[in-house]
Amino acid sequence: MKVLVLNCGSSSLKYQLFNMEDESVLAKGLVQRIGIDNAYLEHRPGEDAPKVTIEDEIPNHTRAIQLVIEALLHNEHGVIKDMTEINAVGHRVVHGGEAFAGSVFITDEVIKALEANVELAPLHNPPNIVGVKVCEELMPGVPQAGVFDTAFHQTMKPYAYLYGIPYEYYTEHGVRRYGFHGTSHRYVSKRACEIMGIPYDKAKVITCHLGNGSSIAAVDGGKSVDTSMGFTPLEGVLMGTRSGDLDPAILPFLMRKENMDADQMDNVLNKKSGMLGVSGISNDSRDIEAAANEGNERAKITQDMFCYRVKKYIGAYAAAMGGVDAIVFTAGIGENSKPARAGILEGLEFLGCKFDPEKNNTRGKEALISTDDSKVKAYIIPTNEELVIARDTKEIIEGLNI
Repeated sequence: MKVLVLNCGSSSLKYQLFNMEDESVLAKGLVQRIGIDNAYLEHRPGEDAPKVTIEDEIPNHTRAIQLVIEALLHNEHGVIKDMTEINAVGHRVVHGGEAFAGSVFITDEVIKALEANVELAPLHNPPNIVGVKVCEELMPGVPQAGVFDTAFHQTMKPYAYLYGIPYEYYTEHGVRRYGFHGTSHRYVSKRACEIMGIPYDKAKVITCHLGNGSSIAAVDGGKSVDTSMGFTPLEGVLMGTRSGDLDPAILPFLMRKENMDADQMDNVLNKKSGMLGVSGISNDSRDIEAAANEGNERAKITQDMFCYRVKKYIGAYAAAMGGVDAIVFTAGIGENSKPARAGILEGLEFLGCKFDPEKNNTRGKEALISTDDSKVKAYIIPTNEELVIARDTKEIIEGLNI
């Protein structure tokens, strides 16, 4: 079976084509600047093959997906002979609300449910839905599956996902903790257990998905019991441009002081805060790290804030689960930033996690970064959300006997 995995953003489209016989990547790529001038496709015919750049006018997602199909079929850098070789399409969908606790075969009813959740994820769900509809048009009859960022966290108990506000705001408007990055948390928590050789349904794992958007999850017995992102991806630790946790009374205070309306305040919290807002330099942790090394005090404070807040969540989740077997780092910062991992892990010896600076001297690959005698293991595990989507899609389609 060959499965095409699509991740449709507002102005971008990531894709991978998997051969599920051995889970190899036949092709992968990224369409950039959809609907913007100077749009292009970066296509790689194989995991380690040279990259091919294709420039074109790409006014919408329909043309973007057409371009992907043309690249997959191309005489020189294509990897399939005709479209009948694609047996299924798996879509990353950001918000499934309470409607979906797992991955699903996409039907008209599923699309209606996704459309009903647009209000909860206005930037993400619309392009996800467009991707499904375009594939229906361009690949009629090819079954499609939806894999949701929020689904993994649907195992949280009410005491973990409800907020301390009037209950009717939950029942009438769906205001609750949903959590995000679920596919990533699921993959790396399970992979950590495979590495350690312990049963997934018996393990307690804290997963740290740290990138421009960051979230922490407590995974107990293979189920998410808590996670740092909430009703939206704004809650939690300090992020690239998002504030993370803050006293909610700050919002009306600043709105009055700065004469801002709700939309302006929302823009400040989501796009002008976090590492960018505190450092005044950049939302990129690499720029902040470089500035801190040069003596920039605000950059150093930003680094310390980030590590401190992640460390607090680790301590809280260890308490919530009554212990922890492993702490896992993944995503851009988690996989690549040695100072961030060091700042987070140093001082956690009381939990049984002994940080090893020499082992931490690596990036972008699976590695144990705690000492060999550490009771609680710390790992770098590169995430692979696309593979999870492909596996779920294969399982769903095979179960339908299509």
